[in-house]
Amino acid sequence: MADPVSWFVIEPGWEVVDRDGQQVGRVEETIGDSTHDIFDGLSIAPGVFGSSRYVPAEQVAEITEGRVRLSLDRAGAEALAQYREPPTTARIEPDEASVVERLEEPLEAPIHARKGGAWRAFLTRLRMVLRRPQR
Repeated sequence: MADPVSWFVIEPGWEVVDRDGQQVGRVEETIGDSTHDIFDGLSIAPGVFGSSRYVPAEQVAEITEGRVRLSLDRAGAEALAQYREPPTTARIEPDEASVVERLEEPLEAPIHARKGGAWRAFLTRLRMVLRRPQR
């Protein structure tokens, strides 16, 4: 049995399994605030053409190298809500702000670990197809 690891090391493409060890998808994105070590959950790709699903952190039972095990059974994993990327946050600067001040990131802005959007989702699904065992 592999040793548990932190949510910080989760990579896109890692296998996601239900509580019985059956694969239910692959990690697309890790969602959280790395500055404050707050793990919100995962976006997973259940298949090549399926919609991304959101797995709340409370449903993650164990994280080991290359694999995330959920506390849900297969039916529970399939019933997860579709993942919707949070809206981008913006900070309105006063007119007298310098160019440098306008370009700086706000220190309290939410940080989403390993955010990649549509391109990352496409690459994750392509890896799923290429790693599929030949029959």
